[in-house]
Formats: sequence, C-alpha cells, structure tokens
Amino acid sequence: MPGNATAAQYWAMRNLAAALLLLLSAATAGAQTAAPSPADRTAIRDVISRQIQAFQHDDAVAAFSLASRSIQQQMGTPARFLDLVRQHYEPVYRPQSTVFGRLLLQDGQIVQQVDLVGPDGRPAGALYSMEQEPDGGWRISGCVLTASESVAA
Repeated sequence: MPGNATAAQYWAMRNLAAALLLLLSAATAGAQTAAPSPADRTAIRDVISRQIQAFQHDDAVAAFSLASRSIQQQMGTPARFLDLVRQHYEPVYRPQSTVFGRLLLQDGQIVQQVDLVGPDGRPAGALYSMEQEPDGGWRISGCVLTASESVAA
C-alpha cells in the first residue's frame, strides 16, 4: 500500500480509480445495444482466459493481440503492454485462480466480472470491458481491479 494509507483508504482510492478507468474505456469503445448471445458469452470468457494464459507464459504478443485496437494504439508495443500488466495488474498477470462472474451490460458497455486470487493469496476482482470487432470477434478494451471479498476457487 502506498504511503501511510490504511487498507480501507487504499481500496477506496483504487475503486475510485477503477470506476474512472471503466468510464474512460466505455467512452472509447463502440457501444453495444443488445445483450450478448450465449455464443458471445463463451467467446468473451475464452478471450479473457487466453489473455491470462498468455500473461502466465510472458507471451506479450499473444496477450497484446487480444486487446482492443485502442488499447494497442495507447500502449504501442506488446512489450510495453506486458510491462504495464506486470507492474500494475499482478492478480491478472499471475493469478492463482480465476472464477468468471456475471456478464453485465452497463451504459451500453459489456463488462465481464472475474474473481481472482493473486500470487500473494489475496482475492481481487477484475472488471473486463469488452469490445466487439466488425467481424464479430471480441477484444478486451479495459480491465480494472477492484476489492473482492470472495475467494476464487
């Protein structure tokens, strides 16, 4: 935790930052108008799972390929993307476990909830905003970490 912040202050600040990042990703992604089909739900989970597997193998190119074009433009290179995840998204980078939660439609943006256990054994939540490509495929347009009281199995 930074400085002298208590755990509650740390998570409050982190959740505020997460909400702001989620709003930013929603503003930059193409808006969805309908709830995803069962096939889309499966595809979304597959994309997220494949990216987490790529992180576990330090496969920057594979992980980067699953990010939206806007994220790719912001990050520039797969190596820079992997460095960011390694430094700031440790529960996503090296989870001990992951459990997929609800798929939400928030303000026209599809968001997949994922419960994680980080490498330190602490539970964390991740909210993945998703963007559908013109060809119907899915990419990750943002991820924010949140506090989680549940423990992924």
